[in-house]
Amino acid sequence: MRQLQRYADTGALDASVVLSEYTVGLPDRINGVTVEEISAFKLWGVADVSGAAVSFEQNSAISRAAGAMKAAREALALPIFQPEPEAEEGEIPAYLNDVPQPGHYYGTLSYNAKSRCWTVRGEPCVTEMCKRLFPGSDHGKRGEARFSDHRRIVGELNWLMMRYPLEVAPRDRERWEKAISSARAWAAARDRFVNGLDEKEAPEGMFNGQLMPFQKKGLAWLCATPHGLLADEMGLGKTVQALCALCTLRAFPAVIVVPPHLVRNWQTEIRRFIRIEGCEPRIHVIRGLSPYALPEADIYIIHYLLLRGWKELLPDIRFRAVIFDEVQELRRAGTEKYSAASLLAENCERVMGLSGTPIYNQGGEIWNVVNVLDYHFLGDWESFTREWCYGYGNNIVIKPELLGEHLRREGMMLRRTKSEVLPELPEKRRLVQEIDADDTVYMKLMQPVLGKMRLLRNDGELSASARALLIDQISQEERQATGLAKAPFVYQFVRALLENGEKVLLFAHHHAVMDYYREELKSYRPVFITGRESGLQKETSAAAFMEGKTDLCCVSLRAASGLNLQRATCVVFGELDWSPAVHSQAEDRAHRIGQRDSLLCYYLVSPQGSDADIQEALGLKVSQFLGLMNEKAPSSSLMQADAEAARKYVEKMLDKYVPEADGLDKSKHMF
Repeated sequence: MRQLQRYADTGALDASVVLSEYTVGLPDRINGVTVEEISAFKLWGVADVSGAAVSFEQNSAISRAAGAMKAAREALALPIFQPEPEAEEGEIPAYLNDVPQPGHYYGTLSYNAKSRCWTVRGEPCVTEMCKRLFPGSDHGKRGEARFSDHRRIVGELNWLMMRYPLEVAPRDRERWEKAISSARAWAAARDRFVNGLDEKEAPEGMFNGQLMPFQKKGLAWLCATPHGLLADEMGLGKTVQALCALCTLRAFPAVIVVPPHLVRNWQTEIRRFIRIEGCEPRIHVIRGLSPYALPEADIYIIHYLLLRGWKELLPDIRFRAVIFDEVQELRRAGTEKYSAASLLAENCERVMGLSGTPIYNQGGEIWNVVNVLDYHFLGDWESFTREWCYGYGNNIVIKPELLGEHLRREGMMLRRTKSEVLPELPEKRRLVQEIDADDTVYMKLMQPVLGKMRLLRNDGELSASARALLIDQISQEERQATGLAKAPFVYQFVRALLENGEKVLLFAHHHAVMDYYREELKSYRPVFITGRESGLQKETSAAAFMEGKTDLCCVSLRAASGLNLQRATCVVFGELDWSPAVHSQAEDRAHRIGQRDSLLCYYLVSPQGSDADIQEALGLKVSQFLGLMNEKAPSSSLMQADAEAARKYVEKMLDKYVPEADGLDKSKHMF
């Protein structure tokens, strides 16, 4: 009833038609919208036990409902969604054709709901053949073989039944027909993918963005693949494609599972790109390990570390779709996190995995990931490791390229690299990414700064030079507090880039921030160019990065001039500077005219501290791919403008943290 009221309140409906098993007794109108109720029991009554059709008189409710639906459709001009057309005869592979009527059944086929498998029981010749052709079907029981209820395996079982016909249990005939239909649809979609992807347009009014041609193909693939892994290289817009797919499929409510440091960024992206009935979607971020009654929302966000606490509750919500961002987080089985993710995926209509990290050389890892997305797509664990790896339980794939090709050919994975779509990409792309910050660390580091702010506010005897020096100290120390508060989240972001095989230039300003990076990222053998090194050390660090001895070079924002570091594929700003020219000069360490690549520059900003104001001063807009900023080297006038921006920010902090005392002569304290 509440849902009907909600629909009626939108003002977009002329009528509602409710189909139910029994009469519910709804009112004729709800908030001015006509309601027509159709009861299946009232229309058809109880089925004849003989299976004969039961005749019934035409019910006027059907006519009224049909009229109401037609009027509403014409008035609103709503699109009518048709199911995918069935494959024409000749398009269906021969092994998926109907099994001919046999003269002899070799056994029976039934469904085991508890094990989610099809069970063959029959003559020794057929069960022996099952176990010889499909070793994974052998569960150690004589006269019985089991096959996972997966569309690919169902097709193979149908092929087997053409040689050894099996009688499907009466109670499972409808389920078997649906399974075969699903197998045929999957085979047709797989063949279409092999022949190339068509571009699919984003839905107007729901998706607030523009897709590049290769992203439109990714959208088409996601919409045609109920369970799949989008494995585009980092920076090609997996997030945008997944959100557009949710809109296109109208797959709400949805749940998105993300690493902790990306929660805030997903919130920002959702609000920017998605509109539902002209409004921003309702987003709820799930907090804590202890379950509570979730509010009604369109999209729920939870990070991986909380999944175990919500293991029992989330699967019961029956989300239309689940997105696992950085799905390589599920590469290790046997944990509560993995178990919770498996249960959640099992109870969702659509399951999307996003990852820029190809991990098919580690058999156990890719099998674990794919098994969450699509149960037993790669068969059972024993069969997979025996055939793809170096033996039972072994974790190394013998031919990883072949496995990657298999996943792509069978429609399980779509992966594009920057080199493949380079003509569609600009030379340089800037992406502002919101990350979290540690508020406790920020406030602790700000305590000494507050004392200097009080001195600046209340000491009217300070000379102009002393005041200027104090303003600079406040600005620098506050920026350092901002940099250290978000440093753990910058570290997590950079680590993900490095694990994706990117070559990273990480820029920061303060030595304390650089020291944090040095300690946390030491396993990646970073080199540093911070202004504290000698000329020889600086040259050695640059050479080590360019020669491939390390994939991480940490550079001071104001020590980047003259460096040649074009091997980098990503530039990351862990701290921001007030000067656009400083950032542009830093970017140019990795980008040169004629470079045959698209450089991705990440600006990591947090809601705490000075980032928001610097971001505004730089003219950066969240999550937009931007044109190039000012490419000129810093001049004296530009440096004066930067100092003015910093001074205004200090003035803003004073008003926030140290309100001016009543009756104080403000003119004495003007900057």
